[in-house]
Amino acid sequence: MGYKPQLKIINMRLGLTKRVQIVVTMFLTMAVTISSSLSRTTIKLQQRQPRLLQSYPLISPKHLHKSHLCPLYSSAFSFCLLHHHYIKKKSSSSFSTLSHSSSPTMTSSSVDILDETNNPLLQDFTFPPFDTVEAKHVRPGIRALLKKLESDLVELEKTVEPTWPKLVDPLEKIVDRLQVVWGIVHHLKGVKDSDELRSAIEEVQPEKVKFDLRLGQSKPIYNAFKAIQESSSWDTLNDACKRIVEGQVKEAVLSGVSLEDDKRESFNKIQQGHENATAENGPWIITLDAPSFLPVMQHALNRSLREEVYRAYVTRASSGDLDNTPIINQILKLRLEKAKLLGYDNFAEVSMVTKMATVDKAKELLEKLRSASWNPAVQDMENLKKFSKDQNAVEANDLNHWDISFWSERLRESKYDINQEELRPFFSLPKVMDGLFNLAKTLFEIDIEPADGLAPVWNKDVRFYCVKDSLGSPIAYFYFDPYSRPSEKRGGAWMDEVVGRSRVLAPNGTSARLPVAHMVCNQSPPVGDKPSLMTFLEVETVFHEFGHTLQHMLTKEDEGLVAGIRGVEWDAVELPSQFMENWCYQRDTLMSIAKHYETGETLPEEIYLKLLAARTFRAGSSSLRQLRFASLDLELHTKYVPGGSDSIYDVDQRVSQKTQVLPPLPEDRYLCGFSHIFAGGYAAGYYSYKWAEVLSADAFSAFEDAGLNNDKAVKETGKRFRETVLALGGGKPPLEVFVEFRGREPSPEALLRHNGLLPVAVSV
Repeated sequence: MGYKPQLKIINMRLGLTKRVQIVVTMFLTMAVTISSSLSRTTIKLQQRQPRLLQSYPLISPKHLHKSHLCPLYSSAFSFCLLHHHYIKKKSSSSFSTLSHSSSPTMTSSSVDILDETNNPLLQDFTFPPFDTVEAKHVRPGIRALLKKLESDLVELEKTVEPTWPKLVDPLEKIVDRLQVVWGIVHHLKGVKDSDELRSAIEEVQPEKVKFDLRLGQSKPIYNAFKAIQESSSWDTLNDACKRIVEGQVKEAVLSGVSLEDDKRESFNKIQQGHENATAENGPWIITLDAPSFLPVMQHALNRSLREEVYRAYVTRASSGDLDNTPIINQILKLRLEKAKLLGYDNFAEVSMVTKMATVDKAKELLEKLRSASWNPAVQDMENLKKFSKDQNAVEANDLNHWDISFWSERLRESKYDINQEELRPFFSLPKVMDGLFNLAKTLFEIDIEPADGLAPVWNKDVRFYCVKDSLGSPIAYFYFDPYSRPSEKRGGAWMDEVVGRSRVLAPNGTSARLPVAHMVCNQSPPVGDKPSLMTFLEVETVFHEFGHTLQHMLTKEDEGLVAGIRGVEWDAVELPSQFMENWCYQRDTLMSIAKHYETGETLPEEIYLKLLAARTFRAGSSSLRQLRFASLDLELHTKYVPGGSDSIYDVDQRVSQKTQVLPPLPEDRYLCGFSHIFAGGYAAGYYSYKWAEVLSADAFSAFEDAGLNNDKAVKETGKRFRETVLALGGGKPPLEVFVEFRGREPSPEALLRHNGLLPVAVSV
């Protein structure tokens, strides 16, 4: 996916008032898998629920205006760290919960199994042995694997030649083996967690990071790829092969392959962060978390309490010995130093090497969206003032930051009174999945059939499915783990690959290894004869994650390094997932799944219309909020000079003048808790939320243009979407893929129209 490692473990701390005891403790562990387009940061966050507001449900990101940590979770391609849907509910960061309890098979009495012949991580398998891998297998298994891969790498470096059989094929085998095995371990950490498993992963992780750096900085491999790129046969290579070569060269450069010994040593120190990080001793992240902060802002009647919580939230970690400002400046200084070492002017240029956008293109898009959003956001504020005045609110003439969410929620309730809990009976999981699979059949000519028992699973509730083409031949498989298990399973929803499509790793007698994925959610389990009942947001979540899964499964690329979701640029990877969300609002699709589980009654028309209207509620304000974060991120990674005359807060205040109708408080220090860009993978990449929204909305508009009620046109457009966006994956640059599907370059018009902002955009 063009990801690059950014190994930083940051000690970000928060100062709180006595009254605001909303503290969440987290630790970071890092894992990076390096290959041409597989290098990425993996972040695990451990969270304890706060006591003060413990009764509120865990909130996930995508309805907090697309500000989740998606797409990365595990060493393979994890999408949507916490379920994508809280981001439209106004938060820039929320975190998943990892249980501290042990799973039945990973007990404290377990000892490491040293016999490699009995270690399931080291065996050959068609489907991973999720049912037998235990914590005691991790240390010996990963260490034995790294030893074997190190030997394979040394042999490859000795025999490497600038040809596909002597370079790319053996390299893919090394990269894939590590990714698959590491992916098994980290997947189990997410769905079958235990203290023993976390401890084992933490212990071997530095050894894996060391191998990652060794692989990424291999000069023989780099030189061989350069030789292919500069050879006379370059023009004879197909697009996928060229993408692999170009990606490997880029990644090697960004991994420091060209640096001399002293500079490489400095670079590797920057990459590895804290050497002795542990769960017990940190470094730790302590933050006012969204699941607690948001309900207070939205529902607390006590205005003074809202003010105190808000002030604590925007000033956390900004004073005394809890001040993160020096740490942020050090991070920005190191990133700039890293960029200079690699020959770039700033860190944003480094980030964009492996993305679809450029710095200028990203800024251009953000400004178009900002211009279109400003006047609607101003009107949003006027509407809020009028509504609060009508409600005889004493603060109506002086609305401040701690009033906005509260009165917005009251206004939303008055206009679109939709109780998510009351919608549950209309969305039973079996009906939703049937509707989703039927939609996939209509759009992409595939059949999805139960295949339970064919592959080992990690829990009895996990379902296994086979995906077949129109001729009935299997083309992919996927696991679906739908239900919440608080004692062992982290919150949220995500998709990840288990294995990818690959020519090199094809079983005997076949042309390619078939892709396998897993899709994980956290819905309420069935009770007695009552099926699992879903909120509408959970329905959107399933459609979203299935979009990622489709791109992984329906790829037609046989070169494993760019098949499916591999090799897709960060800022384009959300296209299929957000595209699928649109179908939740399409009348025929929604009404086909929205049936009362007892009576069979279809969702009432007035509720459907409210769902549509609520989708654009305060869209201008929501858009500006994300644009503030994205613009600030780029400004800090392009123009800001650490240690210069301007502080990071001066930059924030300057950006906010154009992106906030209500200016931030002078003491606003939100940056001290902006983990997305300082502790996550979104440095100089936060714009990608909006970038991907533009792509997905424009893609869906192709179906609107064809006519959503025209079955033939929908099928034809779906086939074209499958043959381009889903089939080509990382085998072509995403812009070329999009143009091949849409017939032109992407436009923000559809996104603005879907958000009710187009009338303003026309005059821009």
